Amino acid sequence: MKKQLVILGAMMMVACSPKSPISSDKFSSRGAQQVAALWTEADGTQAEFEQFVQDYTCQSDSERVQLFESLSRIFENVYQSADMLTVELLRPTQLTNAAGPQEPDWIMSGYSPLAHFSDDMFANKLAFITILNFPHYSLDEKNELGKIWSRQEWAMARMGDIFTTRVPAEVNTRLAQVMANAENYIADYNIYMGNLRTEDGRQLWDNDKVLLSHWNLRDELKALYQSDNLESRGHNREKQEMIYKVMQRIVEQKIPAEAINNPDFVWYPYSDDIGESEPYTRYEKILDIARAYFAEDQYCPSAPCAITRNFEEGVEITAAELDSLFRALVGSKQVQQVAAVIRERLERDLRPYDIWYDGFKARASLNEDALSEQTRKLYPDALAFAADMPRLLTQMGFYSEDARRIAHNIVVEPARGSGHAWPCLGRKEDARLRTRIPASGMDYKGYNIAVHEFGHCVEQVLDMYFIDYYMLSGVPNTAYTEASAFLWQHRDLQLLPGAQMGNGINNPDEVLDQFWSMYEIMGVSLVDMAMWRWIYAHPKATAKELCEATLSIAKDVWNTYYEPVLGEHDCILLGVYSHMVNAPMYLPNYPLGHIVQYQLEEHLAQCKTQKDFANEYMRIYRLGRLTPKEWMIEAVGEAPSIEPILRAVDKLCAAPQRQ
Repeated sequence: MKKQLVILGAMMMVACSPKSPISSDKFSSRGAQQVAALWTEADGTQAEFEQFVQDYTCQSDSERVQLFESLSRIFENVYQSADMLTVELLRPTQLTNAAGPQEPDWIMSGYSPLAHFSDDMFANKLAFITILNFPHYSLDEKNELGKIWSRQEWAMARMGDIFTTRVPAEVNTRLAQVMANAENYIADYNIYMGNLRTEDGRQLWDNDKVLLSHWNLRDELKALYQSDNLESRGHNREKQEMIYKVMQRIVEQKIPAEAINNPDFVWYPYSDDIGESEPYTRYEKILDIARAYFAEDQYCPSAPCAITRNFEEGVEITAAELDSLFRALVGSKQVQQVAAVIRERLERDLRPYDIWYDGFKARASLNEDALSEQTRKLYPDALAFAADMPRLLTQMGFYSEDARRIAHNIVVEPARGSGHAWPCLGRKEDARLRTRIPASGMDYKGYNIAVHEFGHCVEQVLDMYFIDYYMLSGVPNTAYTEASAFLWQHRDLQLLPGAQMGNGINNPDEVLDQFWSMYEIMGVSLVDMAMWRWIYAHPKATAKELCEATLSIAKDVWNTYYEPVLGEHDCILLGVYSHMVNAPMYLPNYPLGHIVQYQLEEHLAQCKTQKDFANEYMRIYRLGRLTPKEWMIEAVGEAPSIEPILRAVDKLCAAPQRQ
């Protein structure tokens, strides 16, 4: 560069305009064209723009590499520092503590340290310098050019993804606030199961059973497939029917307002006499997020719709492609084949909640109370799980040195919610594993979730601390970290002390379990995507109207793909996931993650030893943030596809020796 860039200590705010008054006709470079598209009158005149391009365009490859390294260092420090502040501010609302969150904590939970970052970087021209020398490439271009790019060229292309829009700070702040409000709403959506009563007034659960919607309700329902005799099986089915009714009440907002997070309110889910129901809070939270997206849209000329930004720029697979992929599986003949196996094992017709049938898993034949007794002894608190992480890694096949290094960069913390993994955004920060740990210790459900989140954290450490370029840190999208989490969660029983590691892909039931999980979550994802299409078609909708539309969408998807298998016309169960409220358009990452996981499982099954398995896992998860298609090709040799699991299920269900 001809001039040395000076970053101002006090950076002024910029009033952004979606349209640029600047002409870039004199310049042919991609970077100059993209700078012109985002340059405003507040940034300078036409002459100042032209001078800027001349002054700050790198004149050689070595100068460009030097700029790339400097910017990488800057961005890592900024992102890492902001994230560390966010973690501390959210600690009272996300982690368990004696006092519980106070009013200032709730207020600060919506604060975003990076809300002004984009404004500031455009104001001091650093954003323009980045765009000028590291321009943005479209998804199609990345998939095509990425075939021949070096690792450094990929990293430079990812730098070009940082500044593609100019969203004002106040718009970013509003989005952060409504997202935090939705998260806080869901984090406290507890159902006290001991307060539920059957139609004849019986209590089915102990008073201390508290389940968070939807996660814990679903997991409790899954656990109830375990039964040793006809009597317990009937009792468990009664509980499942009760949970199913509670879920319906939540989705349709016909749940008593006092029943939510209230240890003192007794209610009858089967009765329509519920008193004052929860107002359409669930759907109002979704609309709050939608309105924040609408405000953001006008500043995103290349993708003026949150749906497009989420899928084409975030997931990097179009919504239409995912929709088609999901419908191909949920409408496949293999669904009926697997349903027939479940029907035979349950010895009854299927019910809607059998979408969560859990009998294929190895633990289905085990006593969960006995498993919980074992996990409580192993992990009385978060520190105990953290201390055991090196063993978990070495049992998976990692060399001791790698296991210690990975575990050293993971912190385990007790969560107020169901649990999650918080990634590290720089190499001076730890990945954070959050899971619910009652005072009595970590029960089996908590352990299962903790192993899932541990899979996230292992991936996050590998593609941050073991990566070659900071700008390639991470994975293509969240589905790919979900795939890692599923790989670990799939082996939770094998990771208990004294257990033998195996390869679940060779177990027919494990294949059927993965397929049935895809079938379940793909339907939920189809509802989520269709709901957001409806929101954009009805931007002035009320919460009541959104509720009615969501119920209609859920019914349509159910009637088309699930009623022929599970029965019950107009079932609304597919609308129950809490992600629809606090994680807009995140759900499709789960089925995509299952698809990726299965392809990884088939690939990793070729490893001859557990050490080979761990080494190949490390190689794959050090590929970093390529596009989803390119990552999969480099990882297993083919793009994301449902064909491998369809073939496997077809073969298994057709085998005459199948029991």
